[in-house]
Amino acid sequence: MSRSLSMRGSMRSRRDLPPPEKTIERLESMVDGGNFYEAQQMYKSTSARYITAQKYSEALDILQSGALVQLKHGQVTCGGELAVLFVETLITGEFPYSEQIFDRIRKMYEAFPRITVPHFLGDDYDDEGHQLSEAISAAKVRAESCSSFLKAAIRWSAEFGTSRNGSPELHVMLAEYIYSESPETDMTKVSSHFVRGNDPKKFASMLVNFMSKCYPGEDDTAIARGVLMYLSQENLRDANLLMDEMKEQLKSANSDFPKTDLIQFIKYLLPTLERDAYPLFRTLRQKYKTSTDRDPVFQELLDEIAAKFYNIQRQNPLEGLFSEMFKI
Repeated sequence: MSRSLSMRGSMRSRRDLPPPEKTIERLESMVDGGNFYEAQQMYKSTSARYITAQKYSEALDILQSGALVQLKHGQVTCGGELAVLFVETLITGEFPYSEQIFDRIRKMYEAFPRITVPHFLGDDYDDEGHQLSEAISAAKVRAESCSSFLKAAIRWSAEFGTSRNGSPELHVMLAEYIYSESPETDMTKVSSHFVRGNDPKKFASMLVNFMSKCYPGEDDTAIARGVLMYLSQENLRDANLLMDEMKEQLKSANSDFPKTDLIQFIKYLLPTLERDAYPLFRTLRQKYKTSTDRDPVFQELLDEIAAKFYNIQRQNPLEGLFSEMFKI
């Protein structure tokens, strides 16, 4: 086929596409009628036709509508898949990061269900145990679907935005969802996203909440991990803000800040990093090594902090546990 014929065919196919409003209305009616799978296939095939015709804005409208209506009906896997396709279309169409698009992503994020997983079983163990198992399975699906969507959005924002780490707001959203919805919360992953976010006060609230339900000895570890992660990003300001905000919130709740050697180390470390005092930094590491050895990632974080604040060369830069923590 000649190039001119191919171009005419492409132009004709673009003209033949119906207005997206009609497609959206028809597919939403299918979902409202309970035809979730059939509608899902049509959302995917129809949006693909618009993308092929380079009508990216129309494809985004269809995919966003599909994600929202599927999620409204509790179809998390379907809705999450369409939300990811929305982000992939942003990349294909090379859409730059903007507040308008962020608001569309946030709207889909807010549509993901939030259902508390029961933590205690009653007298009827068998029946409630079965319910708990089902609730945990459903929570895993929700967490994985929403996380896949937000991780894709963060990668898009890193490529087409101004921050190489991706949108701070998106990192906070992902941290919140992982913490509140995952049946087995990975506090290292939660903290790594909060640290790349822009809301240390919200991070402090999450840590205070975690302290109220964690096992003994996990509270000071979680606090230290958050502070050290901030410092490994050379963010001394938010590390201090995190500690100050936690103190205020715990004081308001008539609760005590943990009094352990690990927390004492953190309290000494923060003012040390405000001045050129590498010998003192090294002495602190040696004195509190027993405490910092409780979490294998702490030594790598401290190596990175030494590199950032005192220009001490790491033996294996960005390798090992440290690099794993900050992967999207």
